[in-house]
Amino acid sequence: MSGCSDCDTCGPAAARPDDKYEYMVALAGNANVGKSATFNQLTGVDQEIGNWPGKTVERAEGLLQHRGRRIRVIDLPGIYSITALSTEEQVSREFIAHDHPDVVVNVLDASALERNLFFTIQLVELESPLILALNQMDLALQKGIRIDTGKLSALLGVPVIPTVAIQGKGISALSDAIVHAVQDRPKPRSIPYGKEVEDRIGKIMELLPAGAGGYPPRWTAIKLLEGDPDTVWEAKKQAPGAVAAAQAYTRELEKIHGEPAGTVLSGERYHAAERMVAEVMEIHTPGDQETPLTARIDRLALHPVLGYLLLVLTIGGLLVWTFIIGAWMSELMTSYLSGIAPIQPLAKGSAADILFAGVWTGLVAALTLIIPYVIPFYLFLALIEDSGFLTRFSLMLDRGMHKMGLHGKAIIPLVLGFGCTVPACLSCRIIESPKQKFLAAFLVTLVPCSARTIVILGVVAAFVNIWWALALYLFDFILIVILGRIAFRVLPGESVGMIMEMPDYHVPSIPIVLKQTWQRTKSLIWIVLPAYIAGSIAITAAYAVGLLEPINTILSPVTVLLLGLPLWTGVVFVFGIIRKEMTLLALAAIFGTTVFSTIMTPVQLIVFALVTMLYVPCISTILALAQEFGWRRALGITVLETALAVVLGAVAFRLLGLVL
Repeated sequence: MSGCSDCDTCGPAAARPDDKYEYMVALAGNANVGKSATFNQLTGVDQEIGNWPGKTVERAEGLLQHRGRRIRVIDLPGIYSITALSTEEQVSREFIAHDHPDVVVNVLDASALERNLFFTIQLVELESPLILALNQMDLALQKGIRIDTGKLSALLGVPVIPTVAIQGKGISALSDAIVHAVQDRPKPRSIPYGKEVEDRIGKIMELLPAGAGGYPPRWTAIKLLEGDPDTVWEAKKQAPGAVAAAQAYTRELEKIHGEPAGTVLSGERYHAAERMVAEVMEIHTPGDQETPLTARIDRLALHPVLGYLLLVLTIGGLLVWTFIIGAWMSELMTSYLSGIAPIQPLAKGSAADILFAGVWTGLVAALTLIIPYVIPFYLFLALIEDSGFLTRFSLMLDRGMHKMGLHGKAIIPLVLGFGCTVPACLSCRIIESPKQKFLAAFLVTLVPCSARTIVILGVVAAFVNIWWALALYLFDFILIVILGRIAFRVLPGESVGMIMEMPDYHVPSIPIVLKQTWQRTKSLIWIVLPAYIAGSIAITAAYAVGLLEPINTILSPVTVLLLGLPLWTGVVFVFGIIRKEMTLLALAAIFGTTVFSTIMTPVQLIVFALVTMLYVPCISTILALAQEFGWRRALGITVLETALAVVLGAVAFRLLGLVL
């Protein structure tokens, strides 16, 4: 910017002292270069769409939150020049020149670099702090185009970042460049034209006062040569001599070249773009032998059909492990450990026996969760993460996650939730926005973990049929989507987009995978094991001395009248606070049978499983939530989900009674 726009007193930072954003960045570029995809990757779900003041042109803006910086990103209309002939061009020109964005990110199509540089050169003439996002590098690669981004950066004097915005590649590097640029404000180097034109530009600049028209002197001189009516009108008020001289020089250029001055200047820009492209670009015969392995695999992993099929197969394999192999291992371990000592609440006996029963029951609950479910799950997660597939899956699901106010990274805790809710809650810390982090944790607590799976399979699938068990899962997923959309609108705070660098594929390192699996498992053990043992001791002891029996009476208006369940299920739900499958052990201990169809009707079994699936997260999950978000929010989730479970259970009891 001309004048003092870069100083601390009246520069861009000082212009917005009360703005809730630290910096402002504009995205500019031709149409169909991937500018919107870049904008979506940078800002994610936190976007506002409206019109520019007094214009019918759409205005999109969003929040980029990266490395501790809060940056407002404005997506300018897609245009090919800044001549102010159209409303879109006028909006972009006025915003860049007068609103003083801290940085302009010029998005270019790498496969059509010369054509796109025509617009870049005009941005350089505006002397805007500039970053080039060289997008669609994959398309350029397919065409055999190689671009030396370092040399291009040196020619222009600004950062040049290669990206494939639609795949999320280079977005992290672009975000880093933006954070650095809003502080360093890289000013592009002036691009010289032919001697005839340059001499006349220089002479006009000498006649212009500083800050004439609010534009840089070189920009104003060029526009006067082109006969731009807005520039001529503004300059006449401050520098009539410069306008008269420019008009004389315009006539000279038109006489020399035999065409309008505007055409001459356009030709100069294209010649400058052509010279740059000749220095930075090489064209080879495209072929797979030159295509990197990562790009070839991405054709499958990020394919709009095959990519989702691969994703479904991967998550399907994970669920098969959870539902079949993990459940079989857990049952085998439970059977073996029950041979050592009974795994159930002890209602009478010595204090030592009751204490041992509580410790043993909690220990078995922890072991049968961690060994068959958590360790294999973490191992599998580390394998796909280290190979590079996990970030691709996150990207594939990014748009779907937006429906719940989240982004692709949230798939990691949500998938973790199928194994255990505790590590899933802890993994929400990878999400940058506090609002999205809490929203993800809330939804994670509703995912049917392995313990809930045991209840659903052991109660509904075993004694009603598998279709009703699957219906419970489907209902749960629909509920997660609906509650996610509601919570996103209700929760205060802002959301940010997904910024994830796309690593190259490689064979996973076994030592790294094992170390990562152990580190995650170890951190989980320190929460789960003490919580299970302490909770089991407390509830078993209370049960043994008869303190839990009055709970049946207290809860009977809910369990009996609203939910239509047997009276003793009140105590059973209390045991479920330790771990959800403890409800099955408590049922067996209280009623003396594992054939639950003899103590409850099919409707009661479905309602029991539904309520167990939704009510109070287990004690270790509550501790994890408290650790991450504080006790107030942890208890808020607990109360909300308990109320939700009761309401939906009551409705289900009455509706199912009409069907079954």
